[in-house]
Amino acid sequence: MAKLVVNGEPIEYKLDPATPLLWALRDASNLTGTKYGCDSRDCGACTVIVDGRATLSCSVALRDLEGAQVTTIEGLGGAHPVQQAWLAEQVTMCGYCEPGFIMAIAAMLDANPAPSSEQIGALPNICRCGAYPRIRQAIARAAASAKPVPQPKQSFSQPSADEEQLPSQQ
Repeated sequence: MAKLVVNGEPIEYKLDPATPLLWALRDASNLTGTKYGCDSRDCGACTVIVDGRATLSCSVALRDLEGAQVTTIEGLGGAHPVQQAWLAEQVTMCGYCEPGFIMAIAAMLDANPAPSSEQIGALPNICRCGAYPRIRQAIARAAASAKPVPQPKQSFSQPSADEEQLPSQQ
C-alpha cells in the first residue's frame, strides 16, 4: 500500500508496491492523461510532476513514493500557462506526447522561469510528429506569461505640518 496526494487529493493505493506509478494512475485512478509510451525511459510520454520535479511515471514504483505529491496533466486544470501557450502556438499534432511534454515544461519553468536553449534542448521528451519548433515557441510564450509584470515605482511623501489632515486622520 502507498499513500500519495494526487492532484491535491489523498489516495491510498492498495496495489503491489512494485507497481509503476503510471499504472496506478491510469488503471486505479482512471487518470488516463498520463500516457504509456515506451516503458524504457526513452520518450517522456508518461511524465508527471512528483514533489515539484518532472518524473517518468513508468520508472518509479509506488513503494518509492510514500507521501509524495503527484500532479498529472488533469491536475493542471487546463488554465496553466504552458497549456494556454500550447494551444496558442497550435502545437498539437497527434497529441500523444502532449501531456508528458506539458508536464516536463511546467516543472522546468517552475524551477527556472527563464530556461536557456540548452536546458530546453535537454528535455527528454520525444515528439514523433516533429513539432519541436512550435514546442519551443510555446515554451517561450509560457515563460513570458509567467514573468511578473514590472510595477512602476510609487513615490509616497509624508504630508508637511502645514498640510491639512483628512478628518479620518485627526
